[in-house]
Amino acid sequence: MANFIDRRLNAKGKSTVNRQRFINRYKKQIKQSVSDAVTRRSVTDVDTGEEISIPTRDISEPTFHQGSGGVRERVHPGNDKFSRGDQIERPPAGGGQGAGQGDASDSGEGNDDFVFQISKDEYLELLFEDLELPNLQKNRLNKLVEYQVYRAGFSNDGVPANINIVRSLKSSIARRMAMTSSKKHRLKVLQQELEQLQSIAGANAERILALKIEIDELHSRIKKVPFIDTFDLRYNNFAKREVPSSQAVMFCIMDVSGSMDQATKDMAKRFYILLYLFLTRTYKNLEVVYIRHHTQAKEVDEHEFFYSQETGGTIVSSALKLMHEIQQKRYPANEWNIYAAQASDGDNWADDSPSCHQILEKQLLPVVRYFSYIEITNRAHQTLWREYETLQKVHDNIAVQHIRQAEDIYPVFRELFKKQAV
Repeated sequence: MANFIDRRLNAKGKSTVNRQRFINRYKKQIKQSVSDAVTRRSVTDVDTGEEISIPTRDISEPTFHQGSGGVRERVHPGNDKFSRGDQIERPPAGGGQGAGQGDASDSGEGNDDFVFQISKDEYLELLFEDLELPNLQKNRLNKLVEYQVYRAGFSNDGVPANINIVRSLKSSIARRMAMTSSKKHRLKVLQQELEQLQSIAGANAERILALKIEIDELHSRIKKVPFIDTFDLRYNNFAKREVPSSQAVMFCIMDVSGSMDQATKDMAKRFYILLYLFLTRTYKNLEVVYIRHHTQAKEVDEHEFFYSQETGGTIVSSALKLMHEIQQKRYPANEWNIYAAQASDGDNWADDSPSCHQILEKQLLPVVRYFSYIEITNRAHQTLWREYETLQKVHDNIAVQHIRQAEDIYPVFRELFKKQAV
């Protein structure tokens, strides 16, 4: 298979417009490549750029050219098999072997691809295009960016209230030294000469008079140098920096009981990373809280969250209770936009699922912007799924989705956060 790789550098922005035109024209094929990349890429580089491959048949365009026209005679040198008037036999039924490079295709179509790179920003833009956070209109005002004033050195311009006295005096001393040093040196030389002449009897009176006049002029010129000038003034400089007034917390809840194997955890991790990247495009200040549970729940760091091994049963309500406690202590609902994502294989004690229903309905759903539950299993749904489905029918800020294999992650994610019809 032959690949054409575009390695042209974007020198001084000359190809930026053409690049965007190309991406817009073949967005359908590019988005399909991005969708496929989500499932095959490592979770550690999901926010980097991507190498996109487009079949050449999708980018081929019709061409216009002059036809040969008329009756033409051509002489091809080196022909030792045919003479003028000979009839050329039809090729055998099996067909001939082409001169092109690459292996033959059994489907009758070529496999040549056009390959090029897209940047991280382009990758994320295509990845999350046409997606939005549900219920975002409730906290639209919280996305306004505030500005905080901070000291940023000194400036030559400003208002009198911001004058820095010490800096201004230092600048004044430096200026006066620069402007009077040569004059003071000349003055010292003249004064020494005057003293020598005055100590000699019968010295040249005209020279003494001239020295006194020049000394007086130097004194006058030195005195005319102002103590402080407008050039000396230094002002405290203040600048503004953005302080995001919007802040969000993402609670990641995962079952780590014996029924959750590492492959299931890896699929959950891919979903959490997609959710994190998606939220960071809306909120500049995003904190993540990891809660793992089996029969008991515990707040942990990221590594322990994804890779710690546990055994035993499952009590999901313990994680929901811990989330509520953490939210009440550290993330007040009037100051934080709260999101939660729960991943599980659906196992739970039957008596505990109604408790999960109560905790979600009474304590969590009233304060969260969105609660998403993904069940990663190939088995039939159990009591936990049915309780969550009941809540989904009543509340618009909870959604449940089913993932069977890694290829389902991105479609499920898009289904959870697709734009709602107005």
